[in-house]
Amino acid sequence: MIRSILIGVLVIGIAGTAYWGYQEHQEKNAILMNAENNYQRAFHDLSYQMDVLHDKIGTTLAMNSRKSLSPALADVWRITSEARTQVGQLPLTLLPFNKTEEFLANIGNFSYQTAVRDLDKEPLSKKEYTTLEKLYSQSDEIRSELRKVQHSVLENNLRWMDVELALASGKEAADNTIIDGFKTVDKKVKGFDEENLEDTTMVTFQKKEENFKHLDGKSISKEKAVSLARDYAGLKNIQDVKVTESGKGSEYRFYSINLDSGGDQVSLDMTKKGGYPIWLINHRQIGEQKISLNDAALKAKDYLEKHQYVDLQLNESMQYDTQGLFTFTTVQDGVTIYPESIKVKVALDNGQIIGLAASDYLKGHHDREIPKPKLTKEEARDYINQNVKIMEHRPAIIANDLGKDVFCHEFMGTMGNDTYRIYINAETGMEEKVEKLQNAEPLYEDVL
Repeated sequence: MIRSILIGVLVIGIAGTAYWGYQEHQEKNAILMNAENNYQRAFHDLSYQMDVLHDKIGTTLAMNSRKSLSPALADVWRITSEARTQVGQLPLTLLPFNKTEEFLANIGNFSYQTAVRDLDKEPLSKKEYTTLEKLYSQSDEIRSELRKVQHSVLENNLRWMDVELALASGKEAADNTIIDGFKTVDKKVKGFDEENLEDTTMVTFQKKEENFKHLDGKSISKEKAVSLARDYAGLKNIQDVKVTESGKGSEYRFYSINLDSGGDQVSLDMTKKGGYPIWLINHRQIGEQKISLNDAALKAKDYLEKHQYVDLQLNESMQYDTQGLFTFTTVQDGVTIYPESIKVKVALDNGQIIGLAASDYLKGHHDREIPKPKLTKEEARDYINQNVKIMEHRPAIIANDLGKDVFCHEFMGTMGNDTYRIYINAETGMEEKVEKLQNAEPLYEDVL
């Protein structure tokens, strides 16, 4: 009797285990099928977008009037954005595909730049038409290669999940059609990259940031970099120092330095040319607040002046728990120059400098000729929504959406409960930028 009961329990257990395993298998298959479907959709959408992109670039070559050309170029920009979205949904993170993404970004940036400007006053140049012709030809080659991959996928019923597993394991099959196809696409785009080096329009986007080209000074040694790092970090009893130099592939030369004094651990990057700190972070724990935000701002300003950062004014201050964050901006002839901004973080327990972000300042700081505004303050005010109540005004230079410096009238104003910073081009009256400033976060009572 007991034996029969045990056998029955065992049979039920085996059946239950089998059913549970079957359910798990079904759920796993459903998840894999859903992922596969998403990959297939993204890939075929990408192929379609490249077809549309090629055709749309072709139509722009036959256009001349601003009325037709601007919307067409805006469409090119939209399509490239959608194509990049599809690329991001494919399991290619472990596969080098950056050149293709960069190519799409370049097309998008070029089309956006030309679409937003006044083409009646500044029509496309011969060089820009040449660039469009190159993009048209190159997009056709990419489209063709993607079509080959698509044909193989459909004809041989290939699965993207196999691609993901191969890439994740690092064991790419020698005959993996999809991986080989995308490598071929990226290799072709790399060839375009080299071809376009002669084209200054494209180089502008391939090298968006002219990294620290305005820096003064000679190349410094590792020993000198460590000495400067000690000074910027404000540490004396250093117990451990680690220094590494940037590799050959980096866009600019710098040292990465780590300092350990036992209580403080400071990390920073420093330019090899001139020995300027790009950023600095002190990782120590911050105690209770003992100094005011205003006192901390004065310490930040003193720190900058001590290290030869002059003609800067405090532009913005914020407090995060027991840390103060201050943004200083260059002022020249009464004009605020936003591309030359530097951020300093101060610990509110003892006023120590615990952070520095000087990248924007180092890239943007150079001798400038301040132009005379064509529009007066009052004339510029007429270009602003009349519902905005203007509180402050000052002249300023900002970097617009195309990365170009623009001389503007800066207005600070309110509408309802919100505060806005509005920049009006001092030459054309164009509304270059509108920023909504963050309101104070509301406090919520604990209702539990």
